[in-house]
Amino acid sequence: MSGDTVEAAVEALEAGELVLLPTETVYGLAADASNALAVAKIFEAKGRPRFNPLIAHVDSLGAAELIACFDARARALAAAFWPGPLTIVTPVREGAAVSDLARAGLDTVAVRAPAHPLARAVIARFGPPVVAPSANRSGRPSPTTFADALEETGFAVRAALDGGPCTVGLESTVVSVLDGRVRLLRPGAVTREELAGVIGELLDDDGEAHRSPGRLAAHYAPDAPVRLNAEAPRPGEAYLAFGAAPRGERVFQLSAARDPREAAANLFRLLREADRTKPSAIAVASIPLEGLGEALNDRLRRAAGHVG
Repeated sequence: MSGDTVEAAVEALEAGELVLLPTETVYGLAADASNALAVAKIFEAKGRPRFNPLIAHVDSLGAAELIACFDARARALAAAFWPGPLTIVTPVREGAAVSDLARAGLDTVAVRAPAHPLARAVIARFGPPVVAPSANRSGRPSPTTFADALEETGFAVRAALDGGPCTVGLESTVVSVLDGRVRLLRPGAVTREELAGVIGELLDDDGEAHRSPGRLAAHYAPDAPVRLNAEAPRPGEAYLAFGAAPRGERVFQLSAARDPREAAANLFRLLREADRTKPSAIAVASIPLEGLGEALNDRLRRAAGHVG
């Protein structure tokens, strides 16, 4: 299947159907956020637990403030990082065009303005917010190429846009701005240090993680078990290297230069490629926790089912 047009995607959303939508982070499975029946199709296609909230995607801060109650710090974060890979969770505005199902029944809403030009074009032409969780079946690695998105949930969509490989390759960072406090709910492409440079020190999730998508323990998981902090592969294992790498057909390089941003862009694609070799396990080299490494290690722990 070749990519459809922006017009075809907008028509599909207006009809209450699903769309494969490229963003700079990962490919999303998109629907009209205000249409609970359309949102339900996302849960059905992904097999996603109903209690996991979705992100409402908008094209501007003004559109975000129609559905979310932003204070000065939320506005400062949006001004610094939008459009881009930052999701902001705030109290939902009364009458917001985001269904209760999309918010998992919470009194908050997660909002992001993506940077990908095709995503922005669709959202701007469509008008209402668009929910677009990663276009994988629930718990599987997120798709960062058009082909992988089609393989995962293409069966469920009316239209699919080919935006090329995702440039970031990790889901957005999620912060909550509630009760005068800013908490990091999910690390991502915008690092803790970058956020702190705008609004000062962040708190950790402190019991608020349920307000963020992607916080289930066994998340982003391939079929093969994942072994972390591995110095080398064992017999039968595939290996995701970071820097120096042994030779072998099942060795996949996240970043020979040990560049966390390159590793982030490659992570989900290489998890998929390694999994397709049917290994006994996927061993992953150690990645430092600094900067973007925090987000990489978060995703890998979830792939291994190590986060509660």
